[in-house]
Amino acid sequence: MSTLLRSSGKSVMVWVLLAMIVLGLGGYKVSSFSNRGQSIGAVGESEITTREYTQALRQEIDAVAQQIGHPPSMSEVRAMGLDQAVQAQLFNGAALSEQARRLELSVGDAEVSKQIRSARPFQGADGKFDRETYREALRRQGMTESGFETQLRGDIARSILQGAAAGGVAAPAPLLDSYVGYLGETRDVAFAEIPDAGIVETLPKPDDATLKAYYEAQIAEFTKPETREISYVWLTPEMLKNDITIDEALLKSTYDERKSDYVQPERRKLQKLVFPTMAEAEAAMAKITAGTATLVDLAKERGLSATDIDLGEVSQDQVGGEAGKTVFAQTTPGPVGPLDTDLGPAIFAFESLVPSETTTFDEAKGDIAAELAIDKARRMIGDMTSDLEDKLASGATLEDMVKETKMQAGKISMAADTRDGIAAYDAFREAAAKVTADDFPELGTLEDGSVFALRLDGVTAAAPIPFAQVRDKVEASWRAAELVQAKQAKAKAVGETLVAGKTLAEAGLTEKSAPDLQRDGFVEGGPQTLAKTAFTTEAGKTAVVTEDGKVFVLIVRAVKPADMADAELVQLRKTFDARLGQSIGTDLVAFYARAAQAEAGIKLDSGMIAAVQSQFQ
Repeated sequence: MSTLLRSSGKSVMVWVLLAMIVLGLGGYKVSSFSNRGQSIGAVGESEITTREYTQALRQEIDAVAQQIGHPPSMSEVRAMGLDQAVQAQLFNGAALSEQARRLELSVGDAEVSKQIRSARPFQGADGKFDRETYREALRRQGMTESGFETQLRGDIARSILQGAAAGGVAAPAPLLDSYVGYLGETRDVAFAEIPDAGIVETLPKPDDATLKAYYEAQIAEFTKPETREISYVWLTPEMLKNDITIDEALLKSTYDERKSDYVQPERRKLQKLVFPTMAEAEAAMAKITAGTATLVDLAKERGLSATDIDLGEVSQDQVGGEAGKTVFAQTTPGPVGPLDTDLGPAIFAFESLVPSETTTFDEAKGDIAAELAIDKARRMIGDMTSDLEDKLASGATLEDMVKETKMQAGKISMAADTRDGIAAYDAFREAAAKVTADDFPELGTLEDGSVFALRLDGVTAAAPIPFAQVRDKVEASWRAAELVQAKQAKAKAVGETLVAGKTLAEAGLTEKSAPDLQRDGFVEGGPQTLAKTAFTTEAGKTAVVTEDGKVFVLIVRAVKPADMADAELVQLRKTFDARLGQSIGTDLVAFYARAAQAEAGIKLDSGMIAAVQSQFQ
């Protein structure tokens, strides 16, 4: 959750306040409180107004709405604890304001004026402060100039106090070193897969007693899952599209609107490296021309990778200006430049040409017609929805729906993993899993605009499949399990010889090495858990890894401590230092605010809080 207490500078505090003023209370329907003096509580003499609570709560609700795709109801807001979190944030802020008041901490008129005049929302078309714009913005929010400026003055003072409480906090060096050292440690690992050959041939032929014992021990593997017998009717756009005719004029206008999709200009695969000055660009081009460096080499010298300078396949218009004309005038791959671009002098590398492509109207209209027909069919289904719902609500059976509408019938046996046909839709699977024998069919909507209704005809309980019917499957499973166990035994034996000084090659295995393996590393041809296992194994020790029926033996040749001078680790340490320092600072401010609350005392108006929350619809 965003929190005012995470702001470190007064400018951030000011802009949060200004944003709340300018944005207002859009999004939700919120009834304003006519009495500006109403509050939800206070810390000492520092009140939290209903306006502040309304605005802060609305900000958090809007943030959640963006994440989940729709505004949450107040019951959902309470379930998520958003209301409590917002209140905690505001009471912490009020505690800081109260402490600033007690310390007589304030800022002068000049600073308040500076902040207001520099705020873009209060500036006119000429970019200068406009008093009428300022007054109008405040008027829309029911605020006076003096009231806003008093609040702004208090917020600036509070931010100064907050900065003093959190400023200068540094993360403990031993903790940073330990964390970076942990992440930067690498290991030299050798490993090999235990092959099936030479082992699978030695597996015994199991008798029925052995297989039956295995069958009973692994009965879940040989159990038919519960199935729900479902009858359904549905109507899809595909069912209606053949009855729809699309006007030729509409096809042509759609083609013209999407002309850029059907007419692709010539493109070129390019790389581009921008230089600070033309002189540096010319010197770089001289190296390329002399064959002593490539554009990628020059990029690496500046800490960039080939990916960083890759433009992909672009058109002349995308390159733009004279640079685009020059690059596209070159007919053979190679370097081009240096050329002036919007970002400065640049060298381009022309790698390959992608010819222009044109799909004519006659070639495209079949696909366009099918797409438009599906869209129209989807709308037609939407128009039918009310009528279909009314029929079902009036007691129509699925069989009636097939006779009286365009819906088509089907049956399906639904298990937890069924994904065939209509069961490919999440909405159908969810409905099929919830329906009971007492439920009447209801209309549901699928992801592609289709509609359906279903009925539970019966439930077949999960039951073991008779041994005789799955004997071959049981034997195959038994042999796979026996093979893994045998390979694990061999891997363990090989591991003992490795510790004694032998090599994987001497054990008759194909050795693969993973030098400087990192904690999150992956080695082609190795198990996914190679790194995880290696970093829980001491130097000189071995381990056995089993994954998807494959068995590997590995040995850790060396454990290498992190190179704390490595550029990436240095940057990682700086990043962690900043984040941990900020986190500690935030905690200090929170502790300070709670201490201030305890000293000044808290007043909480539950009735007013409920009144504010009731305004959100």
